Amino acid sequence: MTNNRKIIAVMPAYNSAKTIEISVKAIPPETIDEIILVDDGSADDTSIVAKRLGLITLRHEKNLGYGAAQKTGFTEALKRGATVAVLVHSDFQYDPTLIPKMIQPIINGSADACFGSRMVV
Repeated sequence: MTNNRKIIAVMPAYNSAKTIEISVKAIPPETIDEIILVDDGSADDTSIVAKRLGLITLRHEKNLGYGAAQKTGFTEALKRGATVAVLVHSDFQYDPTLIPKMIQPIINGSADACFGSRMVV
């Protein structure tokens, strides 16, 4: 916990068995209390890899789409007591090492939400 906040990363995934581990290992461990991976009906070993990494793993039996995977993950994060939830891509599209900078405005009370862009340099 950071500043009495439970911080949970939500990781939607679809056929991401090859990229989950690099994404998870890039997350600064001191900033996240739990990681929830939502396997959105993958045909590969996404859920197996996630479980091997010790992630909380939820699985849609069929692909419901990215938005549904987010909703499932955020709903579970709230059930688990998250006070801050951060979305992390399972395919390493965004740099997870930036999570501390992304959540800091929320933790210090200067923002209710924070959004990043891989297009802004």
